[in-house]
Amino acid sequence: MRERIIIALDVSERHALEKWAETLRTHVSWVKVGMELFYALGSEAVTYLNKQGFKVFLDLKLHDIPNTVEKAATVLVETGAAMINLHCLGGVEMMKRTAERVRKEAGMKGLTPPKLIGVTILTSISEEILKKELQINSSMKEQVLHLATIAKDAGLNGVVASPLEVQAIKDKCGDGFLTIVPGIRPAWSVVNDQRRILTPRQALDRGADFLVIGRPVLQAADPVKAVEMIINEMEDKNA
Repeated sequence: MRERIIIALDVSERHALEKWAETLRTHVSWVKVGMELFYALGSEAVTYLNKQGFKVFLDLKLHDIPNTVEKAATVLVETGAAMINLHCLGGVEMMKRTAERVRKEAGMKGLTPPKLIGVTILTSISEEILKKELQINSSMKEQVLHLATIAKDAGLNGVVASPLEVQAIKDKCGDGFLTIVPGIRPAWSVVNDQRRILTPRQALDRGADFLVIGRPVLQAADPVKAVEMIINEMEDKNA
């Protein structure tokens, strides 16, 4: 179960990065480097975490014209990140060109290509926001499934989606198409600003491959105990 947890290291200072790496080193395999940490420390954060033995999910949600995203992702290959994401709303051409270029670049440099993951709809977006603010008339499920389908067609390895859509994505795109799932809140934690959420066990039951968890661990009085409680909850079929 530990291999399926990705801890979101949403910090911005080197000493905080080092503290969390030391704390979590023997308890989880994956960590997420998002915009806050990457903008503060750059590729150094990924390099450091790799040296500490972590696999890194580089969560920058690349979204721009195809040429820009393709070139940016090519640069990011050299960080050694094991997983990189980009927005599905950037379109099929953007995703396809990026996937092709990243795999070619990794092969030329003798590197393992990172898994490329498409971002569907953020878990902070509700059905009401989708329709009233974003003016998207399809349902949340329909929109997420559509984005997951074009991501697969473009050659991506999987998508980021809320736990509520995971089962439908697996049914549509197959078990081999990865689902990386934020919006995970253990039964004992607070919801914060997430809207489309489930517990770890509920997400696994729907077919989630990776669970992204941040504040329930980082804000816990005892982070290691919080990780162990999450693992216990994941293993409990009745949770």
